[in-house]
Amino acid sequence: MRTWNWILTASLLASMSAAAQQAAGAQAPAQPPASDATQTAQPSASAPDASQPAQAQSSQASQSQSAPPVAIPLPAVVAAPTTMDQVVNLFIQREHGLIKMLANRTPVVETYLQNLTADPQLGPVPSEDHYFLGRLDMGETVDRKDYLKGDGEKSGMSGMEARLLGGFHKLYKVQYEPVGFSWMVYADRTDFDREHYDFHYVRREFLGDVRCLVFDITPKPKSGRGRFLGRVWVEDQDFNIVRLNGTYAPAPRNSYFFHMDSWRLNLIPGYWVPSFIYSEEGDFSAGVKNKLAFKAQTRIWGYDLKKGGKDDELTNIRVDSVQDSSASAQDASPLQAERVWQQQAEDNVVERLTSAGLLAPEGDVDRILQTVVNNLEVTNNIDLPRPVRTRVLLTAPLETFSVGNTIVISRGLVDVLPDEASLAAVLSHELAHIVLGHNLGSKYAFNDRMLFGDDSTYQNLGFKHIPEEETAADKKAIELLKNSPYAQKLDNVGLFLKALQGKAPQLGALLTTHLGNPLAEGGTVNRLSALASQGPALDNNKLDQIAALPLGGRVKINPWDDKAEMVKTAPVAITSARDKMPFEVTPFFPRLARFGTGVAAPAAPTTAAANTGTGN
Repeated sequence: MRTWNWILTASLLASMSAAAQQAAGAQAPAQPPASDATQTAQPSASAPDASQPAQAQSSQASQSQSAPPVAIPLPAVVAAPTTMDQVVNLFIQREHGLIKMLANRTPVVETYLQNLTADPQLGPVPSEDHYFLGRLDMGETVDRKDYLKGDGEKSGMSGMEARLLGGFHKLYKVQYEPVGFSWMVYADRTDFDREHYDFHYVRREFLGDVRCLVFDITPKPKSGRGRFLGRVWVEDQDFNIVRLNGTYAPAPRNSYFFHMDSWRLNLIPGYWVPSFIYSEEGDFSAGVKNKLAFKAQTRIWGYDLKKGGKDDELTNIRVDSVQDSSASAQDASPLQAERVWQQQAEDNVVERLTSAGLLAPEGDVDRILQTVVNNLEVTNNIDLPRPVRTRVLLTAPLETFSVGNTIVISRGLVDVLPDEASLAAVLSHELAHIVLGHNLGSKYAFNDRMLFGDDSTYQNLGFKHIPEEETAADKKAIELLKNSPYAQKLDNVGLFLKALQGKAPQLGALLTTHLGNPLAEGGTVNRLSALASQGPALDNNKLDQIAALPLGGRVKINPWDDKAEMVKTAPVAITSARDKMPFEVTPFFPRLARFGTGVAAPAAPTTAAANTGTGN
């Protein structure tokens, strides 16, 4: 039996070595620890010095993942491993290399959590929700600055504890180690080594296009509290960890460690960066009494947002003398001056939200939104002095707002809308504000109003209309819709509003807007209320009636450069009312691909994307 096991292992390592040798060069494994030199192949004589940075190259034109504009240190080239012990040494080394590489990054981290209760028909459903958003310092302190000022900072708790515990300290009064969802980006950022953990090879497995080696990891006895306990997937080319699944143990008395499923994406050469974390607790079997039951999505993006470094330097500056001799080279008229002033404020806001990591750069999703707006404008003979622009807010709460002639809609709202008619309805409300001249934000033309920290963005920006303007915009929006190509599909809009009304009392955090007017207040949907009574009755038992989608089913975000793209997945048959999951959180299962392969960026959760094929 030992001989047979040895033959299987040798065969596995031979095939694995062939793949690794083909990739030697731009993406190669790091140098194993010197203490294990007797078990590890020696580095090639031609290997480059790992301390010398290599300029990250841009990917193929067809690829949505783009390289960073700065040099990223790449690991040294070594010969392929020949034993599983050497593989373990490599991915331990690569994990520490990732921690070091990301130490000067401050990405945006967002956690949306839904507490669960049992429903006889639909199973576990949300009973209430919580939302946390901030900037994560991935250096030694692993601190973060919140964009939202929550109750934790008012409760007398210490700053770090209050910021990372979210809303749980009010419910359970416990302390978590590692503190909060933000710490689940690594298995163990300080003591991930053989002295604290045992590693057991399990099997090979494909995650998307990437072949992985699967290892179970258990903490050694008396290695300390809060050690990772679970499974990791290691890609077999450079031996980076691409997925972690498990929890932390042992837990201190009167506290909890959450289970987590953490995914990484290969967004830059040589490294897989933490991108998605799904957490879930609760057992809904008969007779079980849950101490806590929830599911949560944590998303990380904005890695290329610099950590307060030096200002960019300009070289070879050349200023040409240009004289405008056109007939329009005159002072602006009062009306022209007003419009230029509004344009300046609009541009300032868009630029500031983008630099704060809250607004996606212009891209494919904007073009789709722009097409819908154009359909509304053309069929209603709208002729504005400046074109209407559309942009995507990267956050989950359902909100829209407009500043000048720019309409902003959140990723979460695009995700849950079931079809194009529903998208047109929410865009028509903001277009109506623009058509009616309800201009907001002109005060932001003063550049000093843009000089604030990212964590105080929500305290310094706001675009809420007075009630009279909201009522007028709703009336105008319905007029625009009835004259548009979406006039025959307004029943679908009515179904969406009914579904939103049904969930509104439980989803206060998802419906809390931070920049614009809310879609619902006090648990009652007030946006486009005249359409809420339109269409058939909402019936969960009708499997072909899809009123709203789960979160994550429409838009995917590149966590490195914040680019947004629409999800393209095949529809999956719905077999019961429980498959619909409107407005709910679902697990992540991105299709992994290597950087530079020309493969499309990994998709959003497959469970959420399953329903996207039901709408048009």
